[in-house]
Amino acid sequence: MKQLALELAAAPAPTLDNFIIGDNAEVVAALRALLREGRSERFIYLWGGSGAGCSHLLRAMLQALRGAGRTARLFEGSADGVQADDACVADNVQQLDGPAQIALFNVCNTLREGSGVLIAAGDLPPARLPLRPDLLTRLAWGLVYEVRPLSGEDRMAALRDYAAARGFALPQEVAEYLLARAPRDLSSLRALVDTMDRLSLEQKRAITVPLARELLQPAPPKQS
Repeated sequence: MKQLALELAAAPAPTLDNFIIGDNAEVVAALRALLREGRSERFIYLWGGSGAGCSHLLRAMLQALRGAGRTARLFEGSADGVQADDACVADNVQQLDGPAQIALFNVCNTLREGSGVLIAAGDLPPARLPLRPDLLTRLAWGLVYEVRPLSGEDRMAALRDYAAARGFALPQEVAEYLLARAPRDLSSLRALVDTMDRLSLEQKRAITVPLARELLQPAPPKQS
């Protein structure tokens, strides 16, 4: 059989609209409220395990804030250039080293002096993070939400609905195979569905478990 040589389709850009809400309606409502004028809370901290969707929400908010005309930046370990009226997004705060923790502490103080916005995320609630106590206090200044992962049934439904929107039916057994073996975040799963769709059209093959298995196999090493 001809060796598959594929590049995975790019994952769809994360937005609030393509985030599958599941049990997170309150979280999404709070983030949408943050985009509106007259908001009361300007600091939001999200926490959840791998695949829960925190990174999706942060990236979606970064783009949404920019689209609303805000100066919005991704925190990358430095407070340089941050102004009191900016918006700042900080992901995976549990991984920050000492200097980066000090920088984020300073960012929090700067943003609070004006109309700044901070949306941060980590894998644990603030009180349980292995960070400086003064930074933990600031991460808990505003609203704190757990982002709950989708159930298996919700992921299955989301994948099949996504395939249906692209114009084809994703067989139940293929969806189950992907959920069991592929990265569990929906952006990666949707990218796999896009790639399978493209491959099935190019090679005139049905979307089946063997096709999904070939797609998930590691690429062979290049010959020197």
